[in-house]
Amino acid sequence: MTTTTLAAPVAAGASAGALSLDQLAINEWATVLDVLRPEAAQDRELVLRLTEIGFVPGEAVRIVATGMPGADPLAVRLGHTTFALRRHEAAFIHVTRGASHHG
Repeated sequence: MTTTTLAAPVAAGASAGALSLDQLAINEWATVLDVLRPEAAQDRELVLRLTEIGFVPGEAVRIVATGMPGADPLAVRLGHTTFALRRHEAAFIHVTRGASHHG
């Protein structure tokens, strides 16, 4: 697993064209680049859970729906499974637009 210690979801040093998953448009495929490692202990546990369920580099993801009101949570498709993530949680997942393989 590749992780980066950053306070902001997408910070300086991020790959060109990279964005956090919460910034991705609905139904746009993306590829996971990495999952950021936050400073707060509770957020580190969250990031561990995200990687355990499959948010790892190279995986194809897309947002399939958003909740109402406020567009939170997000319904995120990863492989053949859909997860509900809060925007705060999705912000730790660093992606690049496009995916060479997706289902």
